[in-house]
Order: sequence, then C-alpha cells, then structure tokens
Amino acid sequence: MNRRTILLGTGAALVLPALPAAAQQATVTGAGATFPRPVYERWGQAAREPLGVTLNYQSIGSGGGINQITNRTVDFGATDAPLSEAQLRERNLLQFPTVMGSVVLIVNLPGVADNALKLTPEVVVDLYLGRITRWNDARIAELNRDLRIPNLPVSPVYRADSSGTTFVFTTYLARMSDAWKSGPGAGTSVQWPVGQGQRGNEGVSNSVRNTPGAIGYTENAYATVNRLVTTQLRNKAGNFVRPEMPNFIAAAEQANWNVPGFAADLIDLGGANTWPIVSPTFILLPVNPAADKVAASRNAMRFFDWAFRNGADAARRLEYIPLPAAVHDAVRAAWPQVKAPDGQSLWPVG
Repeated sequence: MNRRTILLGTGAALVLPALPAAAQQATVTGAGATFPRPVYERWGQAAREPLGVTLNYQSIGSGGGINQITNRTVDFGATDAPLSEAQLRERNLLQFPTVMGSVVLIVNLPGVADNALKLTPEVVVDLYLGRITRWNDARIAELNRDLRIPNLPVSPVYRADSSGTTFVFTTYLARMSDAWKSGPGAGTSVQWPVGQGQRGNEGVSNSVRNTPGAIGYTENAYATVNRLVTTQLRNKAGNFVRPEMPNFIAAAEQANWNVPGFAADLIDLGGANTWPIVSPTFILLPVNPAADKVAASRNAMRFFDWAFRNGADAARRLEYIPLPAAVHDAVRAAWPQVKAPDGQSLWPVG
C-alpha cells in the first residue's frame, strides 16, 4: 500500500494511508513560538481530515518565526512577543491572537512537592540576578517555614534562542524590579546575568528536570505534560497563588483587546486570585501574499477559523485559555485585509 508522511513540529512523523489524488491534502507551513506548539499540533491533527489541510508547524522560537515570515519562507509566523503597529506595517503583516497561555516557574528541589514552594517577585528577580545563590537562603526559608528546602546551589535556566516566552517573563521581571528594568531589561533575548541557556520551552523543561537545584520558566503546558514541579507566586494583590486554570482565567477575563494588533497586556493584573504572568500568542500573516501563496494564506485562515470553532476543548485540556467569541469575531473581521495580487480579499472564503 502506498503511504504518505505528515511532519509534525517536533520532527516526529505520522504515517497514514495515501489519499486518492482528488482528495490530496493542502499543506500550510508555519514556524515560530514554542509556547503554543502543543495546541497547534493538536489542532493540526484534529483538523486534517475534516478540513483537508495539513499543518506543518516548526517550533523554532518567536524570533525565528518573525524572521521567517518577514522573509516569506513560511506561510505564517507565530510569536508570543507582539509586533508594534509600525513593525506590522513595515513588514506588510496582519497580527492576530489564537489562544492565551501562562508562564510558570519550574524547579527541581528534591523533597519539595508540586506547588508547595512560595516565591515573591523580588526573590525571583534576585534568583535570576545571581543575588540569591543557594536555595536555603534566609529569604526563601522565611517564605517557606513549613518546607525542608535542600541546601543546593541555585541553577537558573533560561531560553538561549530568541523567545516570546522570554519576552513575557522578562517583561514581568522588568515591571517587578527597577534593577532588572535598567539591567537585563525586557525582550525576546536579553543578556542574562547568571545561569545556562537552553533552546525552546522543551529545552528549558528538560534541563530543569535533569538538574537538582535548577529553576526555569516555561509555558504551563510544558510543565503539565512533563509533570514538572511548579511554584506558587505572590500576585499584585499580595496573595500567593498557584498556577492553575481558574487563576489563569482570572487574568484572561481582564484582557483589553481593543489595541493595535490585538496585543492585549495581561502581565501583573489585579485581582485576588489572578496569576500574574499570562499572555496571548499571535499569528503573523502576510496581507499581500504572492500569487503562488494565495491558496496557502486562504488555507491558513480556514485552519484558524476551524480552530476557533472547534478547538476550545483541546486548548483547555492542554492548559491554554481559549479566546472569547467576541475576539474570534474581531479577528475574522480583520482577515479581509489579506488580499491577492489582484486586490481581491481572501476572506471570507466563498
């Protein structure tokens, strides 16, 4: 029997029976943020048969995704660090959100259970500035009197690639600390004072899991799937909150989407139970696709339209927060900006 192979973003291959010639799948290629990789792959698997579109998504980091779509080497880019209105205009790109996710802190401290460790923003900053070098530091012990914290050196882990997850996390650190704001600052790539770099959320997760004394930051889906130990974090209201879906939703419900590029800011919002590091993730789509890319751009919009209609449950199971229906409608209202070379809008699909 003839067979065909579908590539997934992790490099794995799914081998399926060949389709008849009349039913061959269209392929849409995307690249970028590792933050949403689990949900994009799940959507891609679920949408393949009903939609007739195969998603080939490479999780290379937000910086790589921005570069590839700017150079038009993929059909869409993906980033957790939103582009400004000027950057979008300069690159002839449309930006829209797909889901929201949360950045969590993960640790490897033998004897410390999941979500038992309490951290304040100030302590997190000092762990990554190298001011706190051992886990039995008096400041950490004071916050966690009920825990036996091992006397291990602190081993911070960060993203070595240009990363939207890093943008979200360092934006949080910069808002929490003037020293961080005036030092490493916020961005997709910063000069980390201490620690070791790893590529992708996958690399950070694996490094923390294998290194006693390590601390890292990652999208919550990776912590959940890999059963990593996460921490509590003190929020703006002064409460220690766990990285759990109701607390992510408490942040998501406060989002203001009426901003250029749908770039809602969900960092350090108020509320008794709000998790302080939540962010949308975004797709970048050319508004002026070349003639040979028109079908791919149309299929990319068809794919995300399908995901908006059918993908909420899968997103929730992976610990992402679906967008409100009103945001889906606003995104669809923006898609007619994508036009073929003859000036005809590619959305809605006839």
